[in-house]
Amino acid sequence: MRAAMGAGVSELLDAAAAKNGGLLSFRDFSAIALFAPGCGYYARERERVGVAPGTDFYTASSLGGEVFGGLVARAARTLLERAGADPREFTLVEIGSEPGQDLFAGAADAFAGTRRFRLGDAVEIPEKAVVFANELFDAQPFHRLIFRDGAWRETGVFRSRESGEWIETLLPALSTDALRSFVARELPAEIDEGWRLDIALDAETLLEKILAGAWRGAIVFPDYGKTLADCLDSFPEGTARAYFRHAQTNALTARPGEQDLTCHVFWERLEKTARERGFADAGVLRQEAFFMKFALPETERIVARGTPRERARLVELIHPAKMGHAFRVLSGTRGL
Repeated sequence: MRAAMGAGVSELLDAAAAKNGGLLSFRDFSAIALFAPGCGYYARERERVGVAPGTDFYTASSLGGEVFGGLVARAARTLLERAGADPREFTLVEIGSEPGQDLFAGAADAFAGTRRFRLGDAVEIPEKAVVFANELFDAQPFHRLIFRDGAWRETGVFRSRESGEWIETLLPALSTDALRSFVARELPAEIDEGWRLDIALDAETLLEKILAGAWRGAIVFPDYGKTLADCLDSFPEGTARAYFRHAQTNALTARPGEQDLTCHVFWERLEKTARERGFADAGVLRQEAFFMKFALPETERIVARGTPRERARLVELIHPAKMGHAFRVLSGTRGL
């Protein structure tokens, strides 16, 4: 979408809805709210992530800092070395880095170099690379479905003339061919009335784009996620949520462009995509298990010789009651 000069999120949403009879799919609403050039939530220059005043949420990278970066770098080295490759020949690439944050400043000597790309940047992956992205895929636009009157229906939004608020509503039909194919092939014909399902097909497309080309090396992708079966069994309200000033809310259409919108990815679908793109050993582990399997020397170093602050951050990252269980990591190697 080419934004009019000076147009903000509100104007862009109105213009997009006007072209479609006043309706927007939730996928299109979230795409504009999150990524509209210059004014979307992830397109503005502001501090979003961390525990400072004015931020909205924290991640493993913002909370764990150099400890998280050290664990990821050690895991990347292990993935390469176990495949018989020399890490010093590979560039460590981060996609979706936050302003002012360099996770791998202390790990550059172990690799051929490091590169960082912000969300929305054109990404160029070297021929030999380890590609890392933290919570990249759950930050993508997503569709919302609801089972109503014996069929899966898509929900969208319209702007209320009375209040000016964006209100969720049923769309007359599924909005894209990809969504129609997903519903026909992947979803049960019967489920409880009112069951909701949120799916980030854009996340799957993004992964395909990242893995395209002939580059070889490894991937490390920590994120929130479930399986499709989990969501069809245990999440009747869906997994979509908004974050604003460290409060989680279901008010997804409030403050467009000012709050984060997210939903869980479907791990088995991302893993399948990675395997189809040549990462034959691709797999998903809990973050705790991933670091214990691939970054054990670094965890042992922190436990034995780390500062109290480093040990506290390690606990946050791997303890099952904290981030260790909630997060999963998709990893694998190709062409080694």
